[in-house]
Amino acid sequence: MTDGFVVRQLAQLGLVTNALRPLPGASSGVPAFFAGWLTAELAPHLGAVAAADAAVHLTRHGVHSRSDVLGAAIAAGNVAGFAALVAAGRRAGQRVEEALLADLGSDYRAAIARDPLPDDLSATWQTLALPFRMRNVDVRRHRRLPYAPGGRRYEMDLFQHKDKPQGVPILLHVHGGAWMIGEKEQQGIPLMLHMAARQWLCVSINYPLSPRARWPEHLIAVKRAMQWIRTHAEEYGGDPSFVAVTGGSAGGHLAAMLALTADDPSLQPGFEDVDTSVQACVPHYGVYDFTDESGARYAKLRLDRLLRRYIMSEDATYPEDYRAASPLYRVNADAPPFLVVHGRNDTLVPVAEARAFVARLREEAKNPVAYAEIPGAQHAFDIFPSFRSAGVLRGVARFLEWCHATRDAAEPGRLVSGQ
Repeated sequence: MTDGFVVRQLAQLGLVTNALRPLPGASSGVPAFFAGWLTAELAPHLGAVAAADAAVHLTRHGVHSRSDVLGAAIAAGNVAGFAALVAAGRRAGQRVEEALLADLGSDYRAAIARDPLPDDLSATWQTLALPFRMRNVDVRRHRRLPYAPGGRRYEMDLFQHKDKPQGVPILLHVHGGAWMIGEKEQQGIPLMLHMAARQWLCVSINYPLSPRARWPEHLIAVKRAMQWIRTHAEEYGGDPSFVAVTGGSAGGHLAAMLALTADDPSLQPGFEDVDTSVQACVPHYGVYDFTDESGARYAKLRLDRLLRRYIMSEDATYPEDYRAASPLYRVNADAPPFLVVHGRNDTLVPVAEARAFVARLREEAKNPVAYAEIPGAQHAFDIFPSFRSAGVLRGVARFLEWCHATRDAAEPGRLVSGQ
C-alpha cells in the first residue's frame, strides 16, 4: 500500500516537473506537450487530487517507515508544485496587460467604448469545476453553415448574441491541428463565447485538410470564408467592414497569412476582386516560418517530416515557395495591428519562432504590434477554461475592443496607437 502511494506521488512529481520545465529534445516534444499542457491547465484539479490522496493515505496509515516519509515528502513537493502552476496561470492576464500597455499606450483603455473587462479572475472558479462544459446563456450558435461549396470542410459555426444586435464587429477563428486534423467545434470556443456575449459576431470555420489538400488550398478556403463574411455577415448583424482574425497553431499561421496577404490575386482564384483584408490579427502559438532559416529549434525537423511530406504541393520549390507560405517572409508595412500570443514552455512551436516574427513585424509594420509571451504556458493552453486561458482571453478581448474603437481615428483602413 505504501509502495503504491510512493509510485503515485512519483508519477505526479514527473508531471509537475515537466509542466514547470518541459523535457528538452525533439523526440520528447509531443509527449512533453500533452503531459505539460493538461497538468498546467488542470493544476487546481490535479493539485486537489494529489492533496486528497496524501491526506487519505497518511490518515489511514500514518508515517511509520522510510517509504511513508519519502511518499509524504514527495507529496508535499507535488502540492507546492501544483500551487506554483496555479500561481503562474493566474499571472498570465497581467502579462497580456503589460504587453498592451507597452504597445498601445498607458491610456489605451480610455479608447474602449465600453467598460474595460475586469482583471479579477474570481468568476473563473465557476467554469473551473467543469472546464470542458463550455456554454454561455447569452449566446446562440448557428451550426454547420456552408461558406463555400465542398461539403463539411467548408462549413462554419456562427456565435451570435441572443439579442441579435446589428452592426457589430466580426471575429473569424481558424482552428489548428498541423493542417491535417482539427474541427471548428474543438478549438477557440471560450473566446468565441466570450466575444459573442460582448456582442461580436464570431465565425469559426473548417477548411480542407492535408494530405488530401495541399498548400495553398487551406489559405484559399480561409479567404473564401472572408468572401462569405463580406457578402452575408450583415444578415446576422455583423459589420463586414471590421473583421479581426484569430487562431492557434496551424490556425495561427493561417490567421497571420490572411492578415499579411490581403487581396493577393494568386490566393483568390475566381474571386480576385473580393476584399480579404482584416482589421486586426491575434495569432496564438502560431507557426511563422515554413523554412528552417529563422534558426528556430525543430524548424528543420518540421520542414522534413511534416511540411515537405504532407502540406506543401509536390512541385513546390525550396526555399521560394516555402517562404511565400511563411508569415515571417510576408511581413509588410500595411500589416494590421497584431497581438501575438505564445507560451514560453511551448514544445511544439518553440517561442523563438514567435520572437523572430514579432521582431520583423515591429521593424516593418506601421500599426502596433503587441507581444504577450506567457510564462509556464504550453501549446494549446487556451483550448478550455483555466486561470491562464481566462486571463489571456480578457487581454485579447481588450485588444480587439481597442482595435474596433480606434478604427475611425485613423485614415481609411488604418488604425493608430493609443500613445
